[in-house]
Amino acid sequence: MTNQIAPNKAQQGTQHYRRIQWGIILTGVSIFAQLYFFQPLLPALGRAFSVSPAISSLAISGGTAGMAAGLFAFAFWADRWPRKKLMSACMFGTALFTIVSAGSPNFAALVIVNFIKGMTIAGISAVALAYLAEEVDSNALGFIISIYLSGNIVGGMSGRVGVGFLNGWLGWRYTTFIVGIIGIVLAVAFLWTLPKSEYFQSQKIQVGYKFRQMQLFLRRPILLAMFLIVALLMGVFVSTYNYLNFRLEGPPFSMPHYIIALVYVMYIAGIGGSMAAGRWSDLYTPATTLKALIMTVIVGLLMLLSTNIWVFVAGLGVLTFGFFGAHTTASRIVSVSVRSGKSTATSLYWLFYYVGSSIIGTVSGVFLSAWSWNGFIIGLLILGLFCLLILVIVHKRYS
Repeated sequence: MTNQIAPNKAQQGTQHYRRIQWGIILTGVSIFAQLYFFQPLLPALGRAFSVSPAISSLAISGGTAGMAAGLFAFAFWADRWPRKKLMSACMFGTALFTIVSAGSPNFAALVIVNFIKGMTIAGISAVALAYLAEEVDSNALGFIISIYLSGNIVGGMSGRVGVGFLNGWLGWRYTTFIVGIIGIVLAVAFLWTLPKSEYFQSQKIQVGYKFRQMQLFLRRPILLAMFLIVALLMGVFVSTYNYLNFRLEGPPFSMPHYIIALVYVMYIAGIGGSMAAGRWSDLYTPATTLKALIMTVIVGLLMLLSTNIWVFVAGLGVLTFGFFGAHTTASRIVSVSVRSGKSTATSLYWLFYYVGSSIIGTVSGVFLSAWSWNGFIIGLLILGLFCLLILVIVHKRYS
């Protein structure tokens, strides 16, 4: 009987590494385009189904709530299934649910389908980083993770921009159908490109132990602070993009759909924010960096009160830069604050992240309807200042 020697982990510059790199980019582009592409469509959904802005936002919140539920479930079950098989199944499932949503007979059906779709997307997010850690050489791991996160941002941006253009000409149903078909094509490309797992070992998770870990982490002030901060910041960020079209379609801007679509290009500022956060965290303490980035978010929100389109668009870029930088920094703080049970702490982080998005992303629409855009932004500013207060309170303990 001969012993099989496991292949070396993927090293930068090799064909194996390039296949992993392109495969993991495809996941980010596909799933985050499909998770958030309804944001530019919310005014169209409101008109089609005769619902308010706050109710229309459930098309987004349903998906992110599904993400939260799915990530919680996959925290217990994801390590039982081979990484590539799970991700492939979820990519095809996500695209199929996007296609199904195009035929939704009523708004409730659309929200339900998006919730299920969010759960399938969670299957990819739950294991993508674990796949990279298992298959890629440690010297190349940091770079390929940054590539994966950049793919997420590009996916979020391309979905919003592309849909913004198509909706004005084709309507939301045909636009949604096209997004789903593109999702199928990307899933096929992913299945063909990404190498199968070589180092994955199925594990049985002790559910009781996992719950005890979660309870322990929720009692630690620094971890709880990061969870609350990321929930609030994600709520602020998603709320802004949820209702952006409502602001730009009406006075004083009254912009046509193809110009509004271009405004979503500012989403790419998130790549700069993530990269800057990594560098600043090495030069200064992560807590100091996080404080500066939360203040950047607040400055961006203040700029969104302007009726000058150039100041407004710049403010959106500043907000996006600050959010992704703060998100990168907060996740790093969580990682370095935990010696064991990192996967559990990460699961809690993402749970708060998407719960904040789901709840605040919809509730903030009530402020928009009741107090117009300025009242809406003031509400988000209060949440931003609360994040700053939380960080100041725990800063000494973290230091």
